[in-house]
Amino acid sequence: MKIATWNVNSVKARLAALLDWLRTAAPDVVLLQETKCVDAEFPRLELESQGWHLALRGQKTYNGVAVLSRLPIEEKVRELAGDGGEARYIEAKLANGVRVASIYVPMGQSTESDRFPVKLAFLDAIRERAAWLLGQEEPVVLGGDYNVAPEDGDVFDVAVMEGQVLFHPEERRRFRRLLHLGLTDAFRAFHTEAHRFSWWDYRAGAWPRDLGLRIDHLLLSPQAADRLVASGIDKGPRGKEKCSDHTPVWCELDESGLPRRDAVDPGRAQHDNRST
Repeated sequence: MKIATWNVNSVKARLAALLDWLRTAAPDVVLLQETKCVDAEFPRLELESQGWHLALRGQKTYNGVAVLSRLPIEEKVRELAGDGGEARYIEAKLANGVRVASIYVPMGQSTESDRFPVKLAFLDAIRERAAWLLGQEEPVVLGGDYNVAPEDGDVFDVAVMEGQVLFHPEERRRFRRLLHLGLTDAFRAFHTEAHRFSWWDYRAGAWPRDLGLRIDHLLLSPQAADRLVASGIDKGPRGKEKCSDHTPVWCELDESGLPRRDAVDPGRAQHDNRST
């Protein structure tokens, strides 16, 4: 079961790129951030016609999160305590018992901005929700754009980023508190090397110079981490024209012990045959 997170930076503007990536990468679940449209304007037809089940929480022009799943979605949670009414969190329980959440943490603008305390409070709210979810002892994947580079190796230059938003000690401390609950960073479970990034600024030649940050993460409960078999960052979409400034981050879970796909979604095999 392949689960990916991707800040698409406008789902309508990147729809062609999204559909192309869905076809070539073949994920089973995709957590989208910054969809930047209300639910009524989300490209539902284009995705549902390809066999995707959707959970949406949109907002005009800003924010917006979504879950795309090959499996039916049995339960949705569209609000997070402390989100201020912004469309930054959506959670879905899938028919095979795996629970996923798409999370878009505020950037914080700068450490002097009044948005920085909002960011810290949002990270605290995620921790509170994560603690409750861990108590349910389910396989859970909390994925998204956390806007936090947790470790020195997650930034292109520590000296440049030290104390700045995205790498501030208070942000990093809150991220560590999430991990200390018992969550596993799926990428780091298989990759210890530095300078593997998921975001590159559009400015100052950041992409061709590889001046990036790793700020998109998939955090797994113990029940999901026990099934983790692979993870990675797919840089391909970032190098294409009219791309998002983020690129997908993914992991794969062994589905042993979960309900068979065809038991919960008989149409999947038919869809897969059409797509090939």
